[in-house]
Amino acid sequence: MVSHKPGLLKQQKKQHKHGKHKSKNSLAVKAKGRIHINSNGRMLKQFSKLERKNKEQQKRRAKQTAINEQKKALGGSGQSPICVVFVPAYEGVSVQPLLNSIKQEESGDVYSETVNSYIFYCKRLKKRFHFLTPSQNEGLFEDLDLIKCADLVVMVWDNSLAFDALLKTCLFAQGVPSMQHVILHEGNLTDKDKIKRKKSVSEMLEANFNDKDQKVHYLDSEADVATMLWNMANFKHHKISFTKHRAYMITSNVNFDPSNETHGTLQATGYVRGTHLDANTLVHIPGLGHFQIDKITTVPDPCRKTSTMSCDVVEDVLSASTDPPSLEMECPLDEMDGEQTWPTEEEMMEAEENMKRVKRVPKGTSSYQAVWMLSDDEFSDESETEILDPEDESESESEGDFNDDETESMAGSDSYDVHFSAEKDAEDLRKFREAREHEAFPDELDTPVDTPARVRFQKYRGLKSFRTSPWDPKENLPLDYAKIWQIRNFKNMRKFILKSSIKEEKCVKRGSYVTIHIRNVPVEITRWNNAAISLFALLPNEQRMSLQHVAVQRHPQADLVVKGKEQILAQVGFRRYLVQPIYSQHTKASKHKMERFMPNTGSFVASFYAPITFSTSPAILFKKEDNGSVTLLSTGCLLSCDPDRIICKRVILSGHPYKVHKTHANVRYMFHNREDIAYFKRIEVKTKYGRRGHIKEALGTHGHMKVVFDGSIQQSDTVIMSLYKRVFPKWSFQYS
Repeated sequence: MVSHKPGLLKQQKKQHKHGKHKSKNSLAVKAKGRIHINSNGRMLKQFSKLERKNKEQQKRRAKQTAINEQKKALGGSGQSPICVVFVPAYEGVSVQPLLNSIKQEESGDVYSETVNSYIFYCKRLKKRFHFLTPSQNEGLFEDLDLIKCADLVVMVWDNSLAFDALLKTCLFAQGVPSMQHVILHEGNLTDKDKIKRKKSVSEMLEANFNDKDQKVHYLDSEADVATMLWNMANFKHHKISFTKHRAYMITSNVNFDPSNETHGTLQATGYVRGTHLDANTLVHIPGLGHFQIDKITTVPDPCRKTSTMSCDVVEDVLSASTDPPSLEMECPLDEMDGEQTWPTEEEMMEAEENMKRVKRVPKGTSSYQAVWMLSDDEFSDESETEILDPEDESESESEGDFNDDETESMAGSDSYDVHFSAEKDAEDLRKFREAREHEAFPDELDTPVDTPARVRFQKYRGLKSFRTSPWDPKENLPLDYAKIWQIRNFKNMRKFILKSSIKEEKCVKRGSYVTIHIRNVPVEITRWNNAAISLFALLPNEQRMSLQHVAVQRHPQADLVVKGKEQILAQVGFRRYLVQPIYSQHTKASKHKMERFMPNTGSFVASFYAPITFSTSPAILFKKEDNGSVTLLSTGCLLSCDPDRIICKRVILSGHPYKVHKTHANVRYMFHNREDIAYFKRIEVKTKYGRRGHIKEALGTHGHMKVVFDGSIQQSDTVIMSLYKRVFPKWSFQYS
């Protein structure tokens, strides 16, 4: 008997779609009793619940033990003293009484006392402290520079509980390692008043510092000083991000040996903190710049009290190599880099004669087009020509110029009235009106009547899609790009630099008390009058200039109108400098639209020429006034150092339809002559109601044109054309 076999046309049942996941039953069937093994070939051991619980407890104990050992080592033998910076809450608070009360502690000794610091050894706690306080000469920035190197920040208050809001904002924007509070005693307070004061202090700290569990010390008696020292020796240590991967120092003694009238050798003595210090690295002094190390010498530690700390000290000299790292910030500029042949003397003389020659060219011709004109006899119609003189000619627009409405910024007067300045007030009013107009009509610009649009916007281009249209990042770069350094992959290079280990046999170990001899330091360093200064070691290539981008957000209380390329004071990590940035939107696209003014809401990116920084660093932007005062503008962090980031400036040309027939419309006022329409004919136009179209033909000779859209448009609609060009920051870098 022959069984029936299904044919080709038999209906097949669909399999059950159980999703992409696999059930436990299907995995068990597929395994067929096999047991999975790990990569090293060993079978995975199945732990019981009690064993897993015990394993987690062991991990917690090991982690807690490591933290406790780190706490005990901090400020102890073989380690640098605990750096404590006393910061007054406002200018009216005096920190000197607090420092004097600590000196009078019976179980302590004072060493290396300077203008604003001294080293204190507490016999009872067996801990060393390095107490510092700002000298009030540099104001806000001196506080910030000392806090960068601090292990612990102590805010000093009086009974008024008033504080400087600018200092508090900058403190948290820069980063605070660890923080405690001290309230000075003023007058005799009853127990009831003390309870009220503690309650008001806790409410104030919770409201303004977002932490109600911070340590607060009330110095009402001598015993409170001992309690404060114990809390300073047993605090939870936090590090600022940009000090984790580099060596730094807060000096306890400074000597300057002048070699000439302007420069000399700086001898900075102190404890090496952070990582190990290499003599072949550059060091940065805030406000002055980076310098080379001549040599590093070990000196006797003035605060040795234990047997392990009283080892024999032999003066060791670690000299820099014969080929130290270069101080050059800019890449060597070769103006003939793109040339194939070197011009002869005859060609140079002929070029100079051609520069002086006055050429007759068609009206509206740019200087670039005029160079390619061979003869003046080719143009006979005098009504359509104009005389171009190279000496009197000025370009219609410079690269990255922001004055698209052809308004010029008013120059400030040399004389400054303390109470009122008419020039500054007029300038602020002009910028305020421009910002308000830009907010109402963003990027819109009227086509000039007296200048052809093809000349006025010759550096602009149209894009089919701002997000997906290609743009070569190496195209039409300015001359400033020849002076900066570019890292092919900044993220990978950052990981490599931060993970690279320093060889200890060629470096000074962390916690050593040494003297760093720094070459060619300006005489300006003497204005600090032997006060404590901070030094930071640079990572490889961090002295090189590049295009830096910081992602920041406007401070709520900053109401100044800041225009692009306006000089500001930027602090990125441990460095501070004057720059002229441009602002752009903070997006993940390949192109970013430029903002003409610093935005008031949301996050944005400020781009400027500055040295490379690899470590994660906070960024603070200030506006520096003529009288030396600063205003906080925005806070954020370092984004990247990428010269290939494309920042595009957008210009919108608008026209109005005066005859509409379904999808066709006659548009006017976008252009004013027939040649401009032919020049921009290939660029797509849009309407504010969402229609897209293209220019079909020109009508007449006065700038009217026929436009075809993808749907019906309304008479009240507006036709726009978006043009883009790439912009760059202005080269203006100066340490401050």
